[in-house]
Amino acid sequence: MYKNSHLLGKRNDKILYYDCTNYFFEIEQEDDDKKYGKSKEHRPNPIIQMGMFMDGDGIPLAFSLFPGNANEQTSLKPLEEKVLQDFECTKFIYCSDAGLGSEAIKKINHAGERAFIVTQSIKKLNKDDKKWALDRKGFKRVSDDLPVDLSKIPEDDNGLYYKDEPYTPHALHQRFISA
Repeated sequence: MYKNSHLLGKRNDKILYYDCTNYFFEIEQEDDDKKYGKSKEHRPNPIIQMGMFMDGDGIPLAFSLFPGNANEQTSLKPLEEKVLQDFECTKFIYCSDAGLGSEAIKKINHAGERAFIVTQSIKKLNKDDKKWALDRKGFKRVSDDLPVDLSKIPEDDNGLYYKDEPYTPHALHQRFISA
């Protein structure tokens, strides 16, 4: 389907979104990959999990199903290897939420021509990172990458701004925030 979709137009495969979800079954006993695990609905039923890559336009690219008792962090690497091999997507930005932003996943997506964006709640940051994220200095304008001091921007401004700190595999973390 992916390869034939190129006949309809260019696919936006330079940005790939990845997330996992789970599905519960109205059964009481585990069966095959339907295992007891942490359900997003907090149900006591066996679940199966699905990890899926979508392109920058939200069109599914690839997915995998895995047992309900498996850690969702382990679902990314095999599926990403499939995307790299089968779809020849070698230059992309991996986007995900904090649940799929472990140090191991950041290292995978810092290789070659890949990059990553992982969202995280400011409330859950450590003291130093929270201070850095809330400091209104050090931001750049998305439209032209020029430095901007957010403290000098009017409250009704609708511009998009960001600041980041380059990731190095040996660093404890990478920081990126948008306002």
